[in-house]
Amino acid sequence: METKDSSNPDLTQHLVGLQERSLLSKHEKFENERNEKQFEEKDTVAMSDLMYGLNDIPPWYLCIAFGFQHYLLTLGSLVGVPLLLAKLMCIADDELGDVARSNLISTIFVTSGICTILQTLIGNRLPIMQGSSFAFIPPILAILALPHNQCPDPLPSNFTNSSTTFYLDTDGEVVDGEELWQRRMREVQGAVIMASLFEVLLGFTGAVGYLMRFIGPLTIMPTIALIGLDLFGTAAGSAQGQWGIAIFTAVILILCSQYLSKVTLPVPVIDGRKCALRRIPLFKLFPVLIALCSSWFLCFILTTTDSIPDDPAHPFYRARTDIRVDVIKNSAWFRIPYPGQWGLPVVTIGGFIGMISAVVSSIIESIGDYIACAKLSGAPPMPKHALNRGIMMEGIGCIFCGVIGSGPGVTSFSQNVAAIGITRVASRRVMLAAGGLFFFLGLISKFGSIFVTIPDPVIGGIFLVMFGTIAAVGLTNLRFVDLNSSRNIFIIGFTLFMGLTVANWMKQNPGAIHTGVKELDQIFSILLSSAMLVGGVLGLFLDNTLPGTDEERGIKSWNNCQTSEPGVYSQEVKKSYDLPFPMPKFR
Repeated sequence: METKDSSNPDLTQHLVGLQERSLLSKHEKFENERNEKQFEEKDTVAMSDLMYGLNDIPPWYLCIAFGFQHYLLTLGSLVGVPLLLAKLMCIADDELGDVARSNLISTIFVTSGICTILQTLIGNRLPIMQGSSFAFIPPILAILALPHNQCPDPLPSNFTNSSTTFYLDTDGEVVDGEELWQRRMREVQGAVIMASLFEVLLGFTGAVGYLMRFIGPLTIMPTIALIGLDLFGTAAGSAQGQWGIAIFTAVILILCSQYLSKVTLPVPVIDGRKCALRRIPLFKLFPVLIALCSSWFLCFILTTTDSIPDDPAHPFYRARTDIRVDVIKNSAWFRIPYPGQWGLPVVTIGGFIGMISAVVSSIIESIGDYIACAKLSGAPPMPKHALNRGIMMEGIGCIFCGVIGSGPGVTSFSQNVAAIGITRVASRRVMLAAGGLFFFLGLISKFGSIFVTIPDPVIGGIFLVMFGTIAAVGLTNLRFVDLNSSRNIFIIGFTLFMGLTVANWMKQNPGAIHTGVKELDQIFSILLSSAMLVGGVLGLFLDNTLPGTDEERGIKSWNNCQTSEPGVYSQEVKKSYDLPFPMPKFR
């Protein structure tokens, strides 16, 4: 044996190597199994940490309580949209104008409630709130900035010998204040409806995945960032009524959302069948609501003490709380929004093409919210059929908003997704309760009219922080790209600067384009007036044509971020995305 071994040293070495590799293979297998087990245990613990999971059914009173919390989180954003668009739509600061604002707020509440219920039931089936999207604001502003949509001055009172205010509209017709703003709303409705058909088509055909091949961080960044940056003039216009109140509002909002975000306060809650105190981060959950109510109350004190002059010509007059108080008395108790309540929507080619950019931006934003919501809800990664269904349902919701006439379309609300991680309540029933609250409270016009009395500087202060945050959300996409690349630096700077420059020039020169064809003039005016569209299209073109690796462009990191490990999930949760009726044929 010794002679054999000594005569075959290569064979001995080979056998030893095989034994070592076998032991190493067993060790690696053991380590992998242990890591997988730890991952599964960690994932299971994360799921069990939820107070109520996706398919759990809390008691009815807890559903209402948790749903009301989501309602409060969304309230500030929903109220701000109609108040932002009211002046640009030529809604006057009189009794009829205040009623119109109240009706718009109620309509948005109703549409948000219905769209939330539909998305949760037959859309992507996640507990995700639907509400007015700020992505639709830039193209709407571009439509309202067209020469034929400029607000005319009121005619003299002796012109018609009537107490009603009349206007000579840009089309040469004499109209009252109601028809003046409703004509502009009908043009916005038509653009939203037609562009939303494109979103429905993308979701129905599953083409969203194909389009995402060409859309990377350098396209998404300017598209979303310019939504907020382009609205600096709107925020300043609302805040200029009383900059002190606006700054106070912004300071309170920053204090609550940033400095006091980790401070918890004891709040009585119902735990099972008994009442208990639980420490909840109220400042983090309701920063907009706290800032709005605090500044509103301050304006009320300044109004009752006559610290703010009661003179409409005084620049601080817009900070008074009694300017629109009659709207509460004049509004109907109940009002049901219905299709065509402002008249038949008007479709223009320019409005449709301009609104497409808002739809694409909304889709990108929603996909990110879907992924985050699924993770926080303890659900498996979203299958393609659920993703496509969610986008399709958002498109249907936007069409519904256009038909009813709520202004912009709907999208998923990120703040409600974040609330799931804080409250540990991911039940689908809770979001259905929130949608029901929006619907029923939207039918009560008196409730919506209360928010019309919010002074303009308070809204301006909210906008100062909110629009800046939207811009920052867009900039966060730069974490995926190589910021040491001169290629990327060029795209970032050029898209942002050109988006702001071209859009600002078009707004200052609305009639500058003369092609000889009226329809083409409108198309180019709307497209070039949207900073979001200009920057996004330039980013899309440059990122897909300039040489660069996937790592340099951030495509690889971006795609990795969009996928997650499935972990271990029960069979019940695996079917969480299926509709509440047989699925095979529907798939």
